[in-house]
Amino acid sequence: MSGPNRMILWGASGHARVLRECMGHAGVGLVAIFDNDPGVRPPFPDVPLYVGPEGFARWKSERGAESLSAIGFLVAIGGERGRDRVEIQTWLAREGLVPLTAVHPTAFVAASASIGEGSHVLAQSAVCVDARLGPSCIVNTGATIDHECVLGAGVHVAPGAHLAGCVEVESLCLIGTGASILPRVRIGTGAIVGAGAVVIQDVRPYQVVVGNPSRVVNARRTSK
Repeated sequence: MSGPNRMILWGASGHARVLRECMGHAGVGLVAIFDNDPGVRPPFPDVPLYVGPEGFARWKSERGAESLSAIGFLVAIGGERGRDRVEIQTWLAREGLVPLTAVHPTAFVAASASIGEGSHVLAQSAVCVDARLGPSCIVNTGATIDHECVLGAGVHVAPGAHLAGCVEVESLCLIGTGASILPRVRIGTGAIVGAGAVVIQDVRPYQVVVGNPSRVVNARRTSK
């Protein structure tokens, strides 16, 4: 790959372990990890952990005159926290670090697909012909994004979920583990599709749907 061969991760949960393994295949080493939770335990004994913006400022000062443009980054925050992922990515890029894209060597990405900066395409997943992923998306383990799908910023397609052709998922959505979205369905901004749901019609913004066929269980949720 071209670009930095060193990186930081923001987020010290299990997703950080996944991204470190993934990027290791590309020869990118992890030099520091950050998290906003002061109670978080370091996930790696060989990598220093810093807490919050104050920790980031300290880490920058420790680097002296070294340009941050030599360091890449990924935001290791999964679940339904797409907004956090997008906001932290925007901030770190403004600080001068380089947003990376993680593609596991066992994933399939079609030559005509486009993957946004900071997105994660993880083990055994597939992003098919003419699919388009915005920034800060996660296509998790074994998930599939079929032909001509469009994902907005901060979308998380959880493990084993499947999007049929021409599905549009607007920004900040979570498609739960094992869910299936039928062709040409639109999932509105901030919606949640529950684990194992089968979605046969459009989902409005910020709705939560579950079941087979899916039904609305919450008309709206917080837009956080």
